[in-house]
Amino acid sequence: MTTAESKLDACIQACLDCLRDCEYCANACLSEDMVQMMAECIKRCRDCADTCALCARLMSRSSELHKQMCGVCAEACDRCASECEKHDHAHCQRCAESCRRCAQLCREMAA
Repeated sequence: MTTAESKLDACIQACLDCLRDCEYCANACLSEDMVQMMAECIKRCRDCADTCALCARLMSRSSELHKQMCGVCAEACDRCASECEKHDHAHCQRCAESCRRCAQLCREMAA
């Protein structure tokens, strides 16, 4: 496996991990007592999850658009992480960490 292939595989896996953690976080936020206070977190998690899913698909099929999508995905991940970091819930903190990792790898792929 070449370095480029291993970077691609790592980025795809980071997107899939982030997708999972964002979906989990959004669902957990819906169960919080003050769900209205979590509305922005839920929105950003859903946007990030959808973006990560598409990004992973495009990379998996070597789409010519995957570099641009990686840039968009990094932005969605950064926005989600910034929101999740505002909350003390363990699911939000885990999501933020996953988003930061995914954003970093996606930025490298977009370069």
